[in-house]
This record gives sequence, structure tokens and C-alpha cells, in this order.
Amino acid sequence: MAASTTATTRAPGGANSPHHSPVIGWLAVVAVMLGIFSIVTTEILPIGLLTKIGASFTISDGMAGLMMTMPGFLAAIAAPVVTVATARIDRRLMLCAFMVLLAAANLLAAAAPDYWLVLVSRVIVGIVIGGFWPIGASLAERLVPAASVGRATAVIFSAVPLGSVLGVPAGTFIGDLAGWRTAFIAMGGLTVGVLIMLLIVTPPLPPQQTIRLGVLRGMLHRVSTRFALLLTVLVVLAHFGTYTYVTPFLEQVTDAGSGLITVFLLIYGVAGILGNFLGGSLVARHPRATFGTAAGMIAAATLLLPVLGQWKAGAVALLIVWGVAYGAVPVSSQTWFTKASPDTPEAASVVFTASFQATISLGALTGGIVVDASSPSTVMTLGGMTAVVMVIAVWVHYARRLTWPDNA
Repeated sequence: MAASTTATTRAPGGANSPHHSPVIGWLAVVAVMLGIFSIVTTEILPIGLLTKIGASFTISDGMAGLMMTMPGFLAAIAAPVVTVATARIDRRLMLCAFMVLLAAANLLAAAAPDYWLVLVSRVIVGIVIGGFWPIGASLAERLVPAASVGRATAVIFSAVPLGSVLGVPAGTFIGDLAGWRTAFIAMGGLTVGVLIMLLIVTPPLPPQQTIRLGVLRGMLHRVSTRFALLLTVLVVLAHFGTYTYVTPFLEQVTDAGSGLITVFLLIYGVAGILGNFLGGSLVARHPRATFGTAAGMIAAATLLLPVLGQWKAGAVALLIVWGVAYGAVPVSSQTWFTKASPDTPEAASVVFTASFQATISLGALTGGIVVDASSPSTVMTLGGMTAVVMVIAVWVHYARRLTWPDNA
């Protein structure tokens, strides 16, 4: 199978179509952003509800952490498979189909009488992540004029920190007031609203490129892609191996109540938005420094939490540092993959999604094993050490004077 993409001409209905105004194009950008927001929030919603769901089914925190493991694992498989299998289908139709699946997954979790059905719903979430994200992340240039593509891309990517800022604290708040099942019902309702908006404002989007598996395999032969993969795996492993179990940590070590934990997670999320915009403004010019600094800050926060996190002031201060740091991680990772394969940006998005989600799964699983065998503090320490390794890897990239195909 040839390692190439088959390009087609720009199809009607995008930003260049005379039938769609710039306002409609921007509304479509917002719809895609809300779709990713719904996905991100659904994926990480169990973090704030972990102990409540675990108590409901009488399972351990580590077992409850499988809710984070399942979506990442399935998304890693779905990203290349679904992208290749649906390469010739209108992208608008695919986005809407994934929103239907996401709504069904949320409602299934809300109604599940047994924990295994919750895990089935999380499998569906993983398929949605792997299918929607590679499509949605690369649509900005088809929805708005060329001069606005950068801003539109930033709007779409803002869904990631917004999921932490609004989604998880709101879900935790709803869970405190009305139970964790109600939080999933609310997410199902939001997803249906996003589906309706996509149907109304998104123009037809016939595929422009046909991604073949050979393209993805060929990318992995490049040193720059392998380095992007290594750095992403290390930093995401460090983050999700620890952040998945931040609620048990705050309960057991910081002795924070559920209301205070909601506030802490909100503060973390706000810091994440700041980190997203800081990272986005710096990473194009300083990719190594930006990615390495983010990992170093995650290392500092998680290594110090077992010591300073015993006090509420220390915990919230470190969560702010952690939030700013992780806010810069997705845009930094995406940038490294794009720089590694500037000729195939859509394929780079698929590899980014697959590696990111696979490592979320691995991090949540590894952290769950450690937290059940020892304590949340041990999880934080091991995660911090992993982030230190990532910083060392960035230094090696600099010391070997490695660069990217575009010599960025």
C-alpha cells in the first residue's frame, strides 16, 4: 500500500463557497468546538465523580479508574481505523453520527444498573473520541476565510481546557447536588443540543484527502515523529497517571470536602485556559522550551503535592501550577507532530490523537494499580518522576541538535 494521500479538489460548501456567509462559517467553528468540548468533558467527567461512582457500585478507586482507561484505549484504535474506513464519507455526516453515539453513551452510563455497563458506555466514548477529533481538529480552513484559520483553530482547541474549567467542576457540582447519574444525563442533553447545532450551521464537507494506512506507517519512520511520540507518551502518562486520582488525593491527604474539591478543580481549569493560550502563543517559536517547561512544571507540582498538599493553600497553589502546565500540553504535542509531518497534517492529527489517547488509558490504568497497592501520594511521586524523564528527553533533542523537516 503506497504511503501517500490522494488529494481531491476543495469541495463546495466550505469557507470558499458563495452559499455560506462568514457568520455561518464561524457558527460552524463554534459547533465543532462544542462537539469537542462535549467529548472532552464526557471523557474526563469521572475524575470529579470517581469516589461517588466507586461507592455506588462498591468498587475500589483503582477499579473505578477503568472509566478513564477504556475511552483512551478505544480511541487509540479508533483514530486510524475509523479515519481510514470513513475517508470517503462527508465529514459533516460523520460529526453528527459521532454526536449521536456520544449522547447514547452518556445516557447509557446514567441508566447503568451494573458497573460493566458503565464500562461499555466508556468504550463507545472512546470510539467517538478517535473518530471525531481527527476530523474536527482539521476543519478550520474549510469553514472560515484563510485569514481567520489561525483564530478558528484556536477556538476549536480551546475546547480542551474549557472541558476542565467548566465541564468537570460543573459535573462534580451536579453530582454533589443530584447524584453522579444526573451529571451524565446533563451531558447527554448537551450533546443532543450540539448535534442540532451541527445539523443547522455546518455545511456539507465532502472529504478532501483519503488517508491510507501506509501514510501513518511512513510517518513513524521519521526521527522527528518518533521524538514527538516519545515526549507525548511521557508527559501524558505523567499527567493522567496522577490527575485521574486527584480527587482521592484531595480527600485523603488534603482532607478537602466535596464542595471544596469542586472549587479546586475549577481553579485548576481556569489555570489550564491560561496555559493553553500561553502555550499556543509560544510553542511555534519555541517548541522545545514550551513543551519542556510544561513537563517540568507538572513534575514540580506532582512531586511537591505529597508534601505541600497536606495543607489546602499548598494544594491549590500546586494545582494552579499544574493547570497552567497541562494547558500547554495538547497544543505543544499537536505542534510537534505537525512539524514532524508538515506535508500530511491530517495524518499527523490521527497519530497525535491515537498516541495521546492510548497514553491516557495507560496512565489511568497504571495509576489505578499503584493507588490500590499503595496510596494517592505514591501515584503523585511516580508521575512526577515520569515528567522529569520527559524533560530529560527534550534536553536530548536539543543536545543532539535535532530539528524538523521544515527546519523549524
